[in-house]
Amino acid sequence: MNSKITYPGLAYEETFSCVQCGYCLPSCPTYMTMGKETHSPRGRINLVKMAAEGKIPLSKLEDPIELCLGCRACETACPTNVQYGAILESAKEVIYEDKKDATSSRTKLLRKALFEMTFPNKKMLNFVGYGLHMYQTTGLKALAHKTGMVDKILPESMVAFDHIIPKVDSPLKKKRKNHVKPEGKTMYKIGFFTGCVMDAVFTSINDLSIKLLQKAGCEVQVISEQTCCGALQNHSGERKLAIELAKKNIEAFEKYEFDFVVNSIGGCGAALVEYDHLLKDDPVWSERAKTFAEKNVDISVILNELSLPFTKEINEKVTYQPSCHMTNVQKRVKEPRQLLLSIPGIQYQELPSLNMCCGSAGIYNIVNYQESMDILDVKMSTVAEVKPSVIVTTNPGCHLQMKLGVERKGMTKEIRVVHLVELLAEACQIKNR
Repeated sequence: MNSKITYPGLAYEETFSCVQCGYCLPSCPTYMTMGKETHSPRGRINLVKMAAEGKIPLSKLEDPIELCLGCRACETACPTNVQYGAILESAKEVIYEDKKDATSSRTKLLRKALFEMTFPNKKMLNFVGYGLHMYQTTGLKALAHKTGMVDKILPESMVAFDHIIPKVDSPLKKKRKNHVKPEGKTMYKIGFFTGCVMDAVFTSINDLSIKLLQKAGCEVQVISEQTCCGALQNHSGERKLAIELAKKNIEAFEKYEFDFVVNSIGGCGAALVEYDHLLKDDPVWSERAKTFAEKNVDISVILNELSLPFTKEINEKVTYQPSCHMTNVQKRVKEPRQLLLSIPGIQYQELPSLNMCCGSAGIYNIVNYQESMDILDVKMSTVAEVKPSVIVTTNPGCHLQMKLGVERKGMTKEIRVVHLVELLAEACQIKNR
């Protein structure tokens, strides 16, 4: 390591793997929509290198790094195996630490409320879920939109998503069994990872996931000790907090004997399988993290290996929007497609530019709304070419983003957006209640 570098926290050595060839450019959504070298992977890598060497101030990094989706499609395209994810996360952490003292008290309080007090806290998430449920079912939502109150109070991004967020079940009505035996011979013992926002907003997808695993021959347990995966915290520069959450999850699942830890959340899954990278410098936790990461798989991996009892034909034209987390981090490309193709009756049509990010990227579509919508518009143009009746996703963020894309194009009557689990459950005639 060069002892003269200005910011030792930046992944400086990793930048030398980039030969500035440009193979990453066509795979980068922000470069495609913004057309600026500073908003391309190689441009950002060069800026990180120059900042580390003290040739440019750290402030020059802020905008390019902030506007990166973190989709990591550039890693998949790169011929020299540049570890862009490590470079990006180091830049986010250094920028966050550098700005922390100058950050307003209001912003600090908001970050603390979200990243420390809400996402890792099940009681708080249940409170939020109950609030959403009441807002949706009491007529308050309809009144807020009719009077224009929503537009006055919320930013444009929140207003847009308020229109398409699914109906949230009341936490008071949750009747999930935390341990289920398989139907037939036990194939695997599964520890199920519920996620935080996923379980608050998309409770039904988790419930259906457990039932599908049960039908496929899995004994499934949902442990109460689990917490938030730490993905949003890490992507926002709060690496220390992400490490704390990772340790809590590792410790929690270590208490049980599971063949696999399974989730239905592309983004959480990507974080979980990289716990070994997150804790690689900790001699006490590195091996434990590696063991845990290796046990984590997306539900599509298990269901694709086992057998599902399909009893209904889905006679619809179906396309698939893969999660970047699944494709570029978890490297699970074939399993979701094979599951889709196994569903009786469907007519599968692949999207052009399949692996281009939809623009969701955690909370990117909230904090960088217009840039996200520019990317979504490109994605929806490929949907228009295919003209499907169903868009399948494997991540809640992608799910909401594609629903918003359909809404923006005025195609809600022609196209429905579903999680892969929902379509599989429909074909197996499995219901939540």
